[in-house]
Amino acid sequence: MDKEGKSNTDNGITITVNVKFNSLSIPVEISSESTVKHLKSLIQPLTNVLSRAQKLICKGKVLVDEMTLESSKVRNGAKIMLIASRVGISVSCEAIARIREEVDKLSPRVVAIDEAVQRGTRVEDREFVILTELLMVQLLKLDSIEAEEEEARSKNSKEEGGSSHSEFC
Repeated sequence: MDKEGKSNTDNGITITVNVKFNSLSIPVEISSESTVKHLKSLIQPLTNVLSRAQKLICKGKVLVDEMTLESSKVRNGAKIMLIASRVGISVSCEAIARIREEVDKLSPRVVAIDEAVQRGTRVEDREFVILTELLMVQLLKLDSIEAEEEEARSKNSKEEGGSSHSEFC
């Protein structure tokens, strides 16, 4: 390492940037040849803010994911402001709303089968199988929505005094 705290590596020069988020100052060591997107991936576990919901600003300019830190003129000791948006959360809420609509469309069929069974009427196995498969498709869609967003919301709500999940969706 030289006097400035930098070292030559195969991936360029290692620099330390200070990411400001809320009241935190998070030092991150990274190669100057790394992309902004890579920096976001390093910040994500430290802040619980998904990469796609991060906006990084350095010297008044928004950093572009595909650019390297060096080409973005981010130097050793730079201060980078992290602004977290709710973009990822709103995308998830939209996906959940679409799934809810599909399940609501299936609800009358579930009620009809339940009423038939309660009356003692024989229901074809085929009806159970089809309805089960249609509901499983919706469950798989729901399961594919990133759980990380829920974790980030949960952590943020604890830090902000326990706000409910319903405010997001």
